[in-house]
Amino acid sequence: MGLPDHYLKMETFVPGEIEEIFAFFSNAQNLELITPPELNFSIISPLPIIMQKGTLIDYRIRLLGFTFHWKTLISKWEPKKKFIDEQLKGPYSKWIHTHIFEPKGKGVSIKDEVQYRLPLFPFGEIMFPFVRLQLKRIFEYRSLRITELFNVVD
Repeated sequence: MGLPDHYLKMETFVPGEIEEIFAFFSNAQNLELITPPELNFSIISPLPIIMQKGTLIDYRIRLLGFTFHWKTLISKWEPKKKFIDEQLKGPYSKWIHTHIFEPKGKGVSIKDEVQYRLPLFPFGEIMFPFVRLQLKRIFEYRSLRITELFNVVD
């Protein structure tokens, strides 16, 4: 029996052209704009970062009061469709984040699908309810910031 994976899925709709929206996400520096400030997220890789399959990106992030070095690999890169970043080093035993972009009406549906595994099994599972809530809040913040940045008005 394998170790348990957990999943998070979010969807955000923004008006606009897929080229513009995908270009925003193709710029790794924009991740700082859509990450909650209390995470003290910062890119430590030299800038600019050319996003493509095989790109490695180093970040620093604070979770639960601890600062972590996070290294990701862009393992799949399909411009204007999707990309996948996978944690090579960081706070999770496994982290695979799929970003999907689908034209929809006069805008784009942005889907985030995260498959993750907590560290220190089985003890790490005790933290699952808290981690799940924290991740939900982080991705809700992300969705709110994306809609603000693309000037979405209800």
